Amino acid sequence: MPQRPRKAKRRGVPKGSGSKSRENKREVSRTRGPAGRRLWCFRLAAIIIGPVLFLGLLELGLRAGGYGYNPNIAVQCEVNGVPHLGSNVKFGWRFFSPTLAREFEPFVFPMQKPAGTCRIFVLGASAAQGVPNNAFRFARILEVMLRRRFSGVDFEVITAAMAAINSHVVLEIARDCARYEPDLFVVYLGNNEVVGPYGPGTVLTPALSNLHLIRLGVRFQATKVGQLFSGLAGSRRLKHDGPQYWRGMAMFLGQQVRADDPRLRTTYGHFQRNLEDICRTASEAGAETILCTVGANLRDCPPFASLHRPNLTPEQKRDWQAIYRQGVVQEMQGKYAEAVASYLEAATIDDSHAELQFRLGRCYELLSDHENARAGYTLARDLDTLRFRADTRINDTIRTVAGRMEPHGVRLADIVAAVEANSPNELPGEELFHEHVHLTFEGHYLVARTVLRQVELIVAERFAEKATSRSAVPTLEQCAERVGYNDWSRRETLDEVVHSFLERPPFTNQLYHKDELERRTRELQSLQAALTPEALQAISDTYRAAVQKAPDDWRLRYDYGQLLAEDLKQYDAAAEQYRAVQRLLPHSYLACDALAAVLRVKGDLDGAVGEYQKVLAIKPTSGSAYYYLGWCYEKQGDEDAAIERYRKAIQFKPDLIASYLDLGELLFKRKRYQEAVQICRAGLAVAPNHPMLHSNLGLLLIQMGNRPEGVQEIRKALELDPDSPQIRRVAERLLGPAAVR
Repeated sequence: MPQRPRKAKRRGVPKGSGSKSRENKREVSRTRGPAGRRLWCFRLAAIIIGPVLFLGLLELGLRAGGYGYNPNIAVQCEVNGVPHLGSNVKFGWRFFSPTLAREFEPFVFPMQKPAGTCRIFVLGASAAQGVPNNAFRFARILEVMLRRRFSGVDFEVITAAMAAINSHVVLEIARDCARYEPDLFVVYLGNNEVVGPYGPGTVLTPALSNLHLIRLGVRFQATKVGQLFSGLAGSRRLKHDGPQYWRGMAMFLGQQVRADDPRLRTTYGHFQRNLEDICRTASEAGAETILCTVGANLRDCPPFASLHRPNLTPEQKRDWQAIYRQGVVQEMQGKYAEAVASYLEAATIDDSHAELQFRLGRCYELLSDHENARAGYTLARDLDTLRFRADTRINDTIRTVAGRMEPHGVRLADIVAAVEANSPNELPGEELFHEHVHLTFEGHYLVARTVLRQVELIVAERFAEKATSRSAVPTLEQCAERVGYNDWSRRETLDEVVHSFLERPPFTNQLYHKDELERRTRELQSLQAALTPEALQAISDTYRAAVQKAPDDWRLRYDYGQLLAEDLKQYDAAAEQYRAVQRLLPHSYLACDALAAVLRVKGDLDGAVGEYQKVLAIKPTSGSAYYYLGWCYEKQGDEDAAIERYRKAIQFKPDLIASYLDLGELLFKRKRYQEAVQICRAGLAVAPNHPMLHSNLGLLLIQMGNRPEGVQEIRKALELDPDSPQIRRVAERLLGPAAVR
């Protein structure tokens, strides 16, 4: 009789586990079926929908509560009862902290484009904006040319450009402009791709290499939730490692990027994608685009920083430096051919040093070898490790995109070619550039005229019947008269170049800087000497005539007001011009701030307070407005209000030293010595060599019983400014007459 097969023993398996295993199998079976898939879908949806719903509700709540700011380039306003759109002073907050954010030169245009009007948006960064004097940007000259050239067409040329931005930001500006019935975009862009937002050489935002993440972040920052998170993150970053106030190009000294840095390939790729999308945005809005190559000062702008190739051995570096120094000596002795030979020998060891290439270019130029000079200067720019100038690859990208996007209504204005053709020996220098990239009036005129050739073709196509009558292109002198370029404005512009650029890093690190600064300073002094009272009055007369011809030109009126207030001391006449600007720019704080200064000088403190309050209503981060508001309150006897405003001024403009001085003196007056000491030390953290801060701190410390440190501070003040009567009086009173001898 056959035997039954024995069941295998389940060793180590607890009793009842078999039934549990079968239950688990049935559970797995159920989850693998339709019902299980629905369960997992529900779980996944809960994970995604929950946060999305929360963020959506938070967004609605923030909007309902009025949180945040308008993220678009324009805000609504009314000019003479007509709805207009004006520049939004807070647009830059999407990309920088409010204390660092740059602004548009104020613009305003009708919300509804008038029939028969050609609306042109000029996009770019500081060179397009017109720095160092926005009154003479090429867009303004282009508008003068177009209005005289085509009398039958109305033109609006709107400069939506801003310092320190790059193509990531300009793409968002273009998308905004596309909503306002554009006919044409003119894009002059490329200097800030490395140092601007998200670039590898920036200090303004976190550097990012993924374009999708950059664009997602940019869009997110336009939401109220994004503004909330960005504000929290920005505050944390500022407290730890971010710059707290704008210090210009000096902020980037630690951000050197080599020409062979692999991150640059990504940067150039982003630039190309952004340019293409700017062109597509224009095309989809029914507009055409003019892409401009970007000029730079090659001959008169040495590199800002140089680095050796990273694999240079110590022995090679010593050899390089010895040969290079020999070339420098030969160059200084005027032995340019010998210097060239030395520099070329050094280049066989390391040819990636930007200063070496610049010296080579200079010596070649002095030997009248202009082809090699151009090669040396160009390579010096491309190797500059502080990358503030559009290099060869940037301009090649612009040309490539213009050719590729031609079917989408894109044209090229080759500014680089025009600049070279209009420079001595095709070596662009100070004739067309103030410093590294910012154009002189002659440079802006040349750019406008080059762009005009392309604009004319578009106007002829779009406004065929109205564009038949063409006058001659206005001359440089005619454009200068129309926009108010004269000896006074030339002085104002050069003053800005010298004090805001050439006297500060990284310009102070350039080759031949001392000679260049001395030469420009003498030029500035010569311009100042020529502005006699009679000359100023004659310039005032030309402004008055220009304003009568173009009464709606706010910039002309604003500059005229500055001349009247600052040089001629005709305060009532200046106030009249500023009030006219207020009517033309109701959304801008610019004229309010200028009018407040005039009223303050006249002693109308109530009027000045009212104007500064208008400034802060438009720009709540204006540290200077807070300071002068505090100054007015102090003069009116309201010291509590003054102290509060001085503290706000320090918060929003930490480099405004007058705020520390006046606040410290008020606190001293109230015997709040410890607070006053803290304010003086905070001021010295920003301006370590400010003599009055050292003097005030010394006085406070002695008052508090800390005489040794107080004496040290007062001696430091005397060392820094031995001729100051105020410091000498304090020193003599506290240290004795011998201290000031």
